[in-house]
Amino acid sequence: MRPSRPSVSARLPDFPWDRLTSYAATARRHPDGIVDLSVGTPVDPTPEVVQQALRDAADSPGYPTTLGLESTRQAVLDWLARDHGVTGLGLDQVLPVTGSKELVAHLPGQLGIGPGDVVAFPELAYPTYEVGAVLAGARPVATDSLTSFGPEAPALLWLNSPSNPTGRVLPVEHLRKVVDWCRERGTVLVSDECYLECAWDAEPVSVLHPDVNGGSVEGILAVHSLSKRSNLAGYRCAFVAGDAALVAELLAVRKNLGLMMPGPQQRAMAVALADTDHAREQHARYAARRARLRGALEGAGFRVDHSEASLYLWATRGEDCWTTVADLAERGVLVAPGEFYGVAGSQHVRVAFTATDERVDAAVRRLA
Repeated sequence: MRPSRPSVSARLPDFPWDRLTSYAATARRHPDGIVDLSVGTPVDPTPEVVQQALRDAADSPGYPTTLGLESTRQAVLDWLARDHGVTGLGLDQVLPVTGSKELVAHLPGQLGIGPGDVVAFPELAYPTYEVGAVLAGARPVATDSLTSFGPEAPALLWLNSPSNPTGRVLPVEHLRKVVDWCRERGTVLVSDECYLECAWDAEPVSVLHPDVNGGSVEGILAVHSLSKRSNLAGYRCAFVAGDAALVAELLAVRKNLGLMMPGPQQRAMAVALADTDHAREQHARYAARRARLRGALEGAGFRVDHSEASLYLWATRGEDCWTTVADLAERGVLVAPGEFYGVAGSQHVRVAFTATDERVDAAVRRLA
Protein backbone atom coordinates (compact mmCIF):
# COMPACT_ATOMS: atom_id res chain seq x y z
CA MET A 1 0.00 0.00 0.00
CA ARG A 2 1.41 3.34 -1.05
CA PRO A 3 1.99 5.87 1.76
CA SER A 4 -0.50 8.73 1.67
CA ARG A 5 0.81 12.12 0.66
CA PRO A 6 -0.39 15.42 2.06
CA SER A 7 -2.66 17.22 -0.37
CA VAL A 8 -1.59 20.46 -2.01
CA SER A 9 -4.63 22.24 -0.60
CA ALA A 10 -3.57 21.26 2.91
CA ARG A 11 -0.41 23.32 2.47
CA LEU A 12 -2.30 26.42 1.38
CA PRO A 13 -3.95 29.03 3.59
CA ASP A 14 -7.70 28.68 4.02
CA PHE A 15 -9.62 30.52 1.30
CA PRO A 16 -10.55 33.66 3.27
CA TRP A 17 -13.96 34.37 1.80
CA ASP A 18 -15.31 31.03 3.02
CA ARG A 19 -15.27 32.61 6.50
CA LEU A 20 -17.73 35.29 5.37
CA THR A 21 -20.52 32.84 4.53
CA SER A 22 -22.56 33.30 7.72
CA TYR A 23 -22.21 37.09 7.59
CA ALA A 24 -23.35 37.10 3.97
CA ALA A 25 -26.41 35.08 5.01
CA THR A 26 -27.20 37.67 7.68
CA ALA A 27 -26.84 40.52 5.19
CA ARG A 28 -29.12 38.78 2.69
CA ARG A 29 -31.92 38.73 5.25
CA HIS A 30 -32.18 42.53 5.11
CA PRO A 31 -35.63 43.52 3.78
CA ASP A 32 -34.01 45.45 0.91
CA GLY A 33 -31.42 42.78 0.17
CA ILE A 34 -27.68 42.60 0.57
CA VAL A 35 -25.21 45.32 -0.39
CA ASP A 36 -22.09 43.31 -1.11
CA LEU A 37 -18.99 45.48 -0.75
CA SER A 38 -16.71 42.59 0.21
CA VAL A 39 -15.17 41.83 -3.20
CA GLY A 40 -13.98 44.28 -5.84
CA THR A 41 -15.94 42.72 -8.68
CA PRO A 42 -16.81 45.08 -11.57
CA VAL A 43 -20.57 45.45 -12.07
CA ASP A 44 -20.75 48.00 -14.89
CA PRO A 45 -21.02 46.90 -18.53
CA THR A 46 -17.96 45.84 -20.49
CA PRO A 47 -17.36 48.73 -22.92
CA GLU A 48 -19.21 48.27 -26.21
CA VAL A 49 -16.06 48.89 -28.22
CA VAL A 50 -14.44 45.93 -26.45
CA GLN A 51 -17.50 43.71 -26.83
CA GLN A 52 -17.48 44.46 -30.56
CA ALA A 53 -13.80 43.58 -30.82
CA LEU A 54 -14.53 40.24 -29.18
CA ARG A 55 -17.40 39.57 -31.56
CA ASP A 56 -15.24 40.48 -34.57
CA ALA A 57 -12.59 37.98 -33.40
CA ALA A 58 -15.03 35.19 -32.55
CA ASP A 59 -13.98 33.03 -35.52
CA SER A 60 -10.77 31.70 -33.96
CA PRO A 61 -10.27 28.02 -34.83
CA GLY A 62 -6.51 27.80 -34.35
CA TYR A 63 -4.40 27.67 -31.21
CA PRO A 64 -3.13 31.00 -29.91
CA THR A 65 0.52 31.33 -28.97
CA THR A 66 1.83 31.82 -25.45
CA LEU A 67 3.86 34.77 -26.72
CA GLY A 68 0.71 36.52 -27.87
CA LEU A 69 -0.10 38.59 -30.92
CA GLU A 70 2.37 41.27 -31.91
CA SER A 71 -0.50 43.75 -32.19
CA THR A 72 -1.58 43.01 -28.62
CA ARG A 73 1.91 43.40 -27.22
CA GLN A 74 2.35 46.63 -29.18
CA ALA A 75 -0.92 47.93 -27.70
CA VAL A 76 0.54 47.27 -24.25
CA LEU A 77 3.71 49.20 -25.09
CA ASP A 78 1.69 52.08 -26.53
CA TRP A 79 -0.53 52.25 -23.41
CA LEU A 80 2.44 52.15 -21.04
CA ALA A 81 4.14 54.97 -22.95
CA ARG A 82 1.05 57.12 -23.55
CA ASP A 83 -0.57 56.88 -20.13
CA HIS A 84 2.28 56.04 -17.75
CA GLY A 85 5.51 57.43 -19.19
CA VAL A 86 7.10 54.00 -19.58
CA THR A 87 9.41 54.06 -22.60
CA GLY A 88 12.21 51.97 -24.04
CA LEU A 89 10.53 48.55 -23.81
CA GLY A 90 10.46 46.17 -26.76
CA LEU A 91 7.97 43.57 -27.92
CA ASP A 92 10.06 40.86 -26.24
CA GLN A 93 9.44 42.51 -22.87
CA VAL A 94 5.67 41.94 -22.75
CA LEU A 95 3.71 38.75 -22.19
CA PRO A 96 -0.11 38.49 -22.16
CA VAL A 97 -1.46 36.26 -19.40
CA THR A 98 -4.86 34.81 -18.57
CA GLY A 99 -5.72 36.88 -15.53
CA SER A 100 -3.22 38.42 -13.13
CA LYS A 101 -4.17 36.16 -10.21
CA GLU A 102 -3.01 33.05 -12.08
CA LEU A 103 0.30 34.76 -12.78
CA VAL A 104 0.76 35.93 -9.20
CA ALA A 105 0.10 32.42 -7.88
CA HIS A 106 2.51 30.71 -10.27
CA LEU A 107 5.22 33.32 -10.84
CA PRO A 108 7.66 32.18 -8.12
CA GLY A 109 7.58 28.58 -9.33
CA GLN A 110 7.87 29.58 -12.97
CA LEU A 111 10.98 31.61 -12.15
CA GLY A 112 12.62 28.63 -10.43
CA ILE A 113 12.12 29.88 -6.88
CA GLY A 114 11.59 27.06 -4.39
CA PRO A 115 12.70 25.39 -1.15
CA GLY A 116 15.31 27.42 0.70
CA ASP A 117 14.20 30.66 -0.94
CA VAL A 118 12.25 33.54 0.59
CA VAL A 119 9.36 35.30 -1.15
CA ALA A 120 8.55 38.62 0.52
CA PHE A 121 5.42 40.73 0.21
CA PRO A 122 3.79 43.64 2.08
CA GLU A 123 2.61 43.30 5.66
CA LEU A 124 -0.94 43.97 4.46
CA ALA A 125 -1.35 42.17 1.18
CA TYR A 126 -3.43 40.32 -1.36
CA PRO A 127 -3.43 36.69 -0.07
CA THR A 128 -2.24 35.21 -3.38
CA TYR A 129 1.34 36.39 -2.84
CA GLU A 130 1.59 33.95 0.06
CA VAL A 131 -0.17 31.24 -1.95
CA GLY A 132 2.41 31.58 -4.73
CA ALA A 133 5.29 31.26 -2.30
CA VAL A 134 3.80 28.18 -0.63
CA LEU A 135 3.01 26.50 -3.95
CA ALA A 136 6.65 26.94 -4.98
CA GLY A 137 7.88 25.51 -1.68
CA ALA A 138 9.48 28.83 -0.71
CA ARG A 139 9.18 30.58 2.66
CA PRO A 140 6.65 33.44 2.66
CA VAL A 141 7.56 36.57 4.63
CA ALA A 142 5.14 39.46 5.15
CA THR A 143 6.99 42.66 6.03
CA ASP A 144 7.24 46.33 5.14
CA SER A 145 10.77 46.59 6.52
CA LEU A 146 13.64 45.74 4.22
CA THR A 147 16.08 46.09 7.12
CA SER A 148 14.35 43.16 8.85
CA PHE A 149 16.07 40.80 6.42
CA GLY A 150 19.53 41.69 7.68
CA PRO A 151 22.11 39.91 5.51
CA GLU A 152 19.46 37.59 4.07
CA ALA A 153 18.12 38.44 0.63
CA PRO A 154 14.70 37.28 -0.59
CA ALA A 155 14.70 35.62 -3.98
CA LEU A 156 11.60 37.59 -4.92
CA LEU A 157 10.04 40.73 -3.48
CA TRP A 158 6.48 41.79 -4.27
CA LEU A 159 5.41 45.42 -4.27
CA ASN A 160 1.77 46.46 -4.57
CA SER A 161 1.17 50.14 -5.28
CA PRO A 162 -1.64 51.16 -5.27
CA SER A 163 -2.23 48.66 -2.52
CA ASN A 164 -4.95 46.11 -2.09
CA PRO A 165 -6.39 46.41 0.57
CA THR A 166 -5.24 49.80 1.88
CA GLY A 167 -5.19 51.92 -1.27
CA ARG A 168 -1.78 53.24 -0.24
CA VAL A 169 0.44 54.70 -2.98
CA LEU A 170 4.22 54.44 -2.63
CA PRO A 171 6.09 57.61 -3.65
CA VAL A 172 8.77 57.58 -6.35
CA GLU A 173 11.56 58.02 -3.79
CA HIS A 174 10.48 54.91 -1.89
CA LEU A 175 10.14 52.86 -5.08
CA ARG A 176 13.61 53.95 -6.17
CA LYS A 177 15.13 52.80 -2.87
CA VAL A 178 13.44 49.39 -3.17
CA VAL A 179 14.76 49.00 -6.73
CA ASP A 180 18.30 49.80 -5.58
CA TRP A 181 18.02 47.46 -2.57
CA CYS A 182 16.86 44.56 -4.74
CA ARG A 183 19.57 45.11 -7.34
CA GLU A 184 22.29 45.14 -4.70
CA ARG A 185 21.10 41.74 -3.48
CA GLY A 186 20.07 40.06 -6.72
CA THR A 187 16.42 39.99 -5.66
CA VAL A 188 13.78 39.84 -8.39
CA LEU A 189 11.38 42.76 -7.88
CA VAL A 190 7.80 42.25 -9.06
CA SER A 191 5.32 45.10 -8.79
CA ASP A 192 1.60 44.34 -8.83
CA GLU A 193 0.17 47.46 -10.48
CA CYS A 194 -3.36 46.29 -11.22
CA TYR A 195 -4.87 49.44 -9.65
CA LEU A 196 -2.51 51.91 -11.32
CA GLU A 197 -5.34 53.76 -13.06
CA CYS A 198 -7.68 53.73 -10.04
CA ALA A 199 -6.15 56.82 -8.42
CA TRP A 200 -7.96 59.56 -6.48
CA ASP A 201 -5.74 61.56 -4.11
CA ALA A 202 -2.29 60.60 -5.43
CA GLU A 203 -0.48 59.83 -8.68
CA PRO A 204 0.87 56.27 -8.71
CA VAL A 205 4.02 55.59 -10.72
CA SER A 206 5.04 52.28 -12.26
CA VAL A 207 8.34 50.66 -11.32
CA LEU A 208 8.93 50.51 -15.08
CA HIS A 209 9.11 54.33 -15.20
CA PRO A 210 12.66 55.65 -15.72
CA ASP A 211 12.31 57.99 -12.72
CA VAL A 212 12.08 54.85 -10.57
CA ASN A 213 14.55 52.48 -12.24
CA GLY A 214 17.07 54.89 -13.75
CA GLY A 215 16.26 53.83 -17.30
CA SER A 216 16.88 50.09 -16.84
CA VAL A 217 14.28 47.43 -16.04
CA GLU A 218 16.89 44.76 -15.24
CA GLY A 219 15.56 42.52 -12.48
CA ILE A 220 12.12 44.15 -12.56
CA LEU A 221 8.68 42.97 -13.64
CA ALA A 222 5.31 44.72 -13.45
CA VAL A 223 1.94 42.96 -13.50
CA HIS A 224 -1.14 44.69 -14.94
CA SER A 225 -4.79 43.79 -15.33
CA LEU A 226 -7.68 45.21 -17.32
CA SER A 227 -10.30 43.84 -14.93
CA LYS A 228 -10.74 47.12 -13.05
CA ARG A 229 -9.85 49.71 -15.69
CA SER A 230 -12.08 48.25 -18.40
CA ASN A 231 -14.56 45.96 -16.60
CA LEU A 232 -12.87 42.93 -18.13
CA ALA A 233 -12.72 40.63 -15.10
CA GLY A 234 -14.71 38.04 -17.04
CA TYR A 235 -12.32 38.23 -20.01
CA ARG A 236 -9.21 37.44 -17.87
CA CYS A 237 -7.04 39.99 -19.69
CA ALA A 238 -3.72 40.80 -18.06
CA PHE A 239 -0.02 41.04 -18.87
CA VAL A 240 3.44 41.12 -17.37
CA ALA A 241 6.19 43.43 -18.64
CA GLY A 242 9.77 44.30 -17.79
CA ASP A 243 13.17 42.60 -17.82
CA ALA A 244 13.57 40.82 -21.17
CA ALA A 245 15.43 37.87 -19.62
CA LEU A 246 12.75 37.30 -16.98
CA VAL A 247 9.97 37.60 -19.56
CA ALA A 248 11.83 35.12 -21.79
CA GLU A 249 12.09 32.64 -18.92
CA LEU A 250 8.38 32.96 -18.17
CA LEU A 251 7.62 32.47 -21.85
CA ALA A 252 9.80 29.33 -22.08
CA VAL A 253 8.14 27.76 -19.05
CA ARG A 254 4.60 28.80 -19.95
CA LYS A 255 4.95 27.40 -23.49
CA ASN A 256 5.62 23.99 -22.00
CA LEU A 257 2.60 24.35 -19.73
CA GLY A 258 0.29 25.40 -22.54
CA LEU A 259 -0.58 28.68 -20.83
CA MET A 260 -1.92 31.12 -23.41
CA MET A 261 -4.48 33.88 -23.62
CA PRO A 262 -7.32 33.04 -26.06
CA GLY A 263 -6.99 34.85 -29.38
CA PRO A 264 -10.32 36.72 -29.21
CA GLN A 265 -9.41 38.08 -25.77
CA GLN A 266 -6.07 39.27 -27.11
CA ARG A 267 -7.86 41.28 -29.79
CA ALA A 268 -10.27 42.68 -27.22
CA MET A 269 -7.44 43.65 -24.87
CA ALA A 270 -5.64 45.56 -27.59
CA VAL A 271 -8.79 47.56 -28.34
CA ALA A 272 -9.42 48.22 -24.65
CA LEU A 273 -5.90 49.54 -24.11
CA ALA A 274 -6.17 51.84 -27.12
CA ASP A 275 -9.50 53.36 -26.03
CA THR A 276 -9.25 55.95 -23.26
CA ASP A 277 -12.84 57.25 -23.38
CA HIS A 278 -14.37 54.27 -21.59
CA ALA A 279 -11.59 54.29 -18.98
CA ARG A 280 -12.27 57.95 -18.14
CA GLU A 281 -16.02 57.28 -17.88
CA GLN A 282 -15.48 54.33 -15.55
CA HIS A 283 -13.03 56.33 -13.44
CA ALA A 284 -15.70 59.02 -12.98
CA ARG A 285 -18.28 56.43 -11.91
CA TYR A 286 -15.96 55.03 -9.28
CA ALA A 287 -14.98 58.50 -8.05
CA ALA A 288 -18.63 59.37 -7.41
CA ARG A 289 -19.33 56.09 -5.59
CA ARG A 290 -16.18 56.48 -3.53
CA ALA A 291 -17.14 59.99 -2.44
CA ARG A 292 -20.63 58.91 -1.33
CA LEU A 293 -19.41 55.86 0.57
CA ARG A 294 -16.53 57.68 2.23
CA GLY A 295 -18.84 60.43 3.44
CA ALA A 296 -21.29 57.85 4.79
CA LEU A 297 -18.57 55.87 6.58
CA GLU A 298 -17.07 58.96 8.19
CA GLY A 299 -20.55 60.12 9.18
CA ALA A 300 -21.08 56.75 10.87
CA GLY A 301 -17.96 57.13 13.01
CA PHE A 302 -15.38 55.41 10.84
CA ARG A 303 -11.89 56.70 10.10
CA VAL A 304 -10.65 56.05 6.57
CA ASP A 305 -6.90 55.43 6.34
CA HIS A 306 -4.78 55.66 3.16
CA SER A 307 -7.28 54.86 0.36
CA GLU A 308 -5.77 57.44 -1.97
CA ALA A 309 -6.09 54.91 -4.80
CA SER A 310 -7.50 51.43 -5.66
CA LEU A 311 -11.19 50.50 -5.48
CA TYR A 312 -11.48 50.22 -1.70
CA LEU A 313 -11.84 52.28 1.44
CA TRP A 314 -9.70 51.05 4.34
CA ALA A 315 -11.91 51.90 7.31
CA THR A 316 -11.80 51.43 11.08
CA ARG A 317 -13.79 52.20 14.22
CA GLY A 318 -10.94 51.10 16.47
CA GLU A 319 -12.51 47.71 17.19
CA ASP A 320 -11.95 44.12 16.14
CA CYS A 321 -12.65 43.81 12.42
CA TRP A 322 -15.07 40.92 12.91
CA THR A 323 -17.17 43.06 15.26
CA THR A 324 -17.44 45.64 12.48
CA VAL A 325 -18.25 42.96 9.90
CA ALA A 326 -21.02 41.57 12.10
CA ASP A 327 -22.52 45.00 12.81
CA LEU A 328 -22.59 45.99 9.14
CA ALA A 329 -24.01 42.59 8.15
CA GLU A 330 -26.96 43.27 10.48
CA ARG A 331 -27.56 46.39 8.38
CA GLY A 332 -27.40 44.33 5.21
CA VAL A 333 -23.91 45.52 4.22
CA LEU A 334 -21.15 42.95 3.66
CA VAL A 335 -17.51 44.06 3.88
CA ALA A 336 -14.17 42.23 4.06
CA PRO A 337 -12.39 41.96 7.43
CA GLY A 338 -8.91 43.44 7.37
CA GLU A 339 -7.57 40.27 8.97
CA PHE A 340 -7.87 38.60 5.55
CA TYR A 341 -4.86 40.65 4.44
CA GLY A 342 -2.61 40.23 7.47
CA VAL A 343 -2.62 40.58 11.25
CA ALA A 344 -1.95 44.31 10.92
CA GLY A 345 -5.46 44.67 9.49
CA SER A 346 -7.23 43.27 12.55
CA GLN A 347 -9.04 46.55 13.31
CA HIS A 348 -9.90 47.56 9.75
CA VAL A 349 -12.41 46.51 7.14
CA ARG A 350 -12.03 46.80 3.38
CA VAL A 351 -15.04 48.42 1.74
CA ALA A 352 -15.26 48.06 -2.05
CA PHE A 353 -17.05 50.72 -4.06
CA THR A 354 -17.62 48.51 -7.09
CA ALA A 355 -21.35 48.05 -6.43
CA THR A 356 -23.99 49.68 -8.63
CA ASP A 357 -25.12 53.23 -7.90
CA GLU A 358 -28.39 51.86 -6.53
CA ARG A 359 -26.61 49.51 -4.10
CA VAL A 360 -24.12 52.20 -3.06
CA ASP A 361 -27.02 54.54 -2.30
CA ALA A 362 -28.64 51.74 -0.25
CA ALA A 363 -25.42 51.36 1.77
CA VAL A 364 -25.29 55.11 2.36
CA ARG A 365 -28.86 55.08 3.73
CA ARG A 366 -28.11 52.13 6.01
CA LEU A 367 -24.93 53.70 7.37
CA ALA A 368 -26.90 56.86 8.20
